Amino acid sequence: MKILIYIEDNDNKINSNSLESLKAAQEIKANKSGQVYAVTFNDIIANELTRYDLDKIYSFKNSNLDDYSPLFFIKAMENMIEEIKPDIIIFGHTYQTRDWVPRLSARLDIPFISDCTGIKIEDDLKFVRQLYQGKVTADFTVSSFPLILSFQSGSFRADQISNGSSEVNSSNIDFNDVVNTIHPDEKFQESESEVDLTQADIIVSIGRGIGKEDNLPMVNELAEKLGGNVASSRPIVDSGWLEPYHQIGSSGQTVSPKLYIALGMSGAIQHVVGMKGSQNIVVINKDSNAPFFELADYAVVGDILEIIPKMIEVLDS
Repeated sequence: MKILIYIEDNDNKINSNSLESLKAAQEIKANKSGQVYAVTFNDIIANELTRYDLDKIYSFKNSNLDDYSPLFFIKAMENMIEEIKPDIIIFGHTYQTRDWVPRLSARLDIPFISDCTGIKIEDDLKFVRQLYQGKVTADFTVSSFPLILSFQSGSFRADQISNGSSEVNSSNIDFNDVVNTIHPDEKFQESESEVDLTQADIIVSIGRGIGKEDNLPMVNELAEKLGGNVASSRPIVDSGWLEPYHQIGSSGQTVSPKLYIALGMSGAIQHVVGMKGSQNIVVINKDSNAPFFELADYAVVGDILEIIPKMIEVLDS
């Protein structure tokens, strides 16, 4: 089975969602026997990829690929697919790929299963998606190829990618037959006051157990002393206590930090789908039957209003 994965660059750095999706490609290869090929439009990214277990890395050079331009991206990827003839083409489910990959799918008449959260490898391959804002999990069974997939951020752990040594095949590409009718605006820049939680190593997340808005300062202090960021469940945002960009879950951000501390949260599936890829999960809740404890690497049964000040005290000492 041939697997082709597109690696997106983010200001000359590997997009974290693309890197996590590489783990998905390696899992399929390990169970179905085959090769994993990576393609990128950035030489810096291509050189970074050489430390991972890939059968080959392809890098296209052309000034039209320096910035996001969907029609040029589609043409480059179309050429790559025609050359390799992969069974599965994998993307991270990013803002860019949401725009241009459906066009690629339609142009090549290849089915596209988007926003997957997992893989089940049995006699047939099954890909997991969340439906109805995370209320339902569906398995999509695949029996024919080729197929295009995209994986949600946090679905796989980048720290579990197999390392190795691979070579880069750099080549130029001819775009003479591309009539570019789409000209994207400048890249969106988030407000300085907003937080991109997808890049955070440590997240302190709060739920309704915080009680009232007046208790938020202690959470902010704890996050600051840990060098982390504050996040929350939807009820906190709906109450107006925190801005929407703090929300984790099916209707918020999807994250996979090194440490996720859940304070006073029950563990509703709508929230869990947004953080289940975290490397270490600490859950503190006075309800010993809270579903969140099933995900916890470290569990503490207790009142967060008593425990948070003690945590701050220990950090101060």
